[in-house]
Amino acid sequence: MDTQNQLKELVQQKYAEIALQDKATNESSCCGSGCCSTEVYNIMADDYTQLEGYNPDADLGLGCGLPTQFAKIKKGDVVIDLGSGAGNDAFIARHETGETGKVIGIDFTPAMIERARQNAEVRGLNNVEFRQGDIEHMPVTANTADVIVSNCVLNLVPNKDGVIKEIYRVLKPGGHFSISDIVLEGQLPQGIQQAAEMYAGCVSGAIQKQVYLELIASNGFTNITVQKDKAIIIPADILSQYLSTEEIQAFRQSGTGIRSITVYAEKPVTEKACCATGCCD
Repeated sequence: MDTQNQLKELVQQKYAEIALQDKATNESSCCGSGCCSTEVYNIMADDYTQLEGYNPDADLGLGCGLPTQFAKIKKGDVVIDLGSGAGNDAFIARHETGETGKVIGIDFTPAMIERARQNAEVRGLNNVEFRQGDIEHMPVTANTADVIVSNCVLNLVPNKDGVIKEIYRVLKPGGHFSISDIVLEGQLPQGIQQAAEMYAGCVSGAIQKQVYLELIASNGFTNITVQKDKAIIIPADILSQYLSTEEIQAFRQSGTGIRSITVYAEKPVTEKACCATGCCD
């Protein structure tokens, strides 16, 4: 599978369906994609219910961390939420920014944007805005955001380097991000790598943890910190849709890790000037 555009179309189609599913179905599958498990209730998502600003109507159970808990959002900040879904993280960020700040959610699935806008309108939140767009080409001007958050979204994007470059562009100098995402340590079996449901399910689109962190560093970010790191265990009844019993056993014994990490990094206050060859020597 597939060209970058085909992968994007797959994700957009799946998430249009997921927007209409309930939280329990999404939590017991991989990001709402594919059939749910009977072994466990919650595979990836963390519990939001104790966070200030939590809105049950916006919680589709699709995250893999709590980036807003680690994002150091202050009153008056401008916050961008990448892959905002029904608005769950955006509304929690809004609680942190208060009335003097602003939150911009970006999502490229129209059904998610519609649901998020309805949730904002019901609550009369006029400083939370949802924009439809591709986070590889964000509909936001440069140097806009104090903070960027995202929850289990970058793994779904084929061009992760492009997204990280866009994050750098739209952050203000001195701004920072806190992003929760799925990464790998080791190689997934071919049966999982080639399954469309496991791509939309936040698993087979993930890259190696070390490569992920190196991409952040190579794009100029500093003070890179892994704020949280937890193992994700895919239940056997989900794996059995893609792997034989022997392949599941080999996968369990391989040491390959599927992990949810929350990563923090800062855009430097002063960027190195870009100048002609030799003038910076």
